[in-house]
Amino acid sequence: MTLQECYAAMGGDYNDAIGRLRSERLVQKFVLKFAEDGSYSLLQSSLADSNYDEAFRAAHTIKGVCQNLSLTRLADSSSALCESLRGGTPPASGLAEQVSADYQETVSAIQAFREGISG
Repeated sequence: MTLQECYAAMGGDYNDAIGRLRSERLVQKFVLKFAEDGSYSLLQSSLADSNYDEAFRAAHTIKGVCQNLSLTRLADSSSALCESLRGGTPPASGLAEQVSADYQETVSAIQAFREGISG
């Protein structure tokens, strides 16, 4: 799997990411690091504990990283979740589940890409 194919699989915008970071090497470096970031785990644990202020911060971090890397699908769903959590309120129905589905899809594509370049 190429990096461009990885972006297609995770609903990202490869050309926008290259335009922003100016090199495929940098995009690849940060995409591979994305799967290791702890923000998603923090989001999940914060939601489970009904700590909506901390969940907001985690969702905001995910949104920002995804926007910088042009991971469009996950950026959109995490942005909606972030706005729903703003002010420490519980999220609107279905938003956390959508972020979870988009996150899993994104990480699966990154893992497939990682296996392709290391195999």
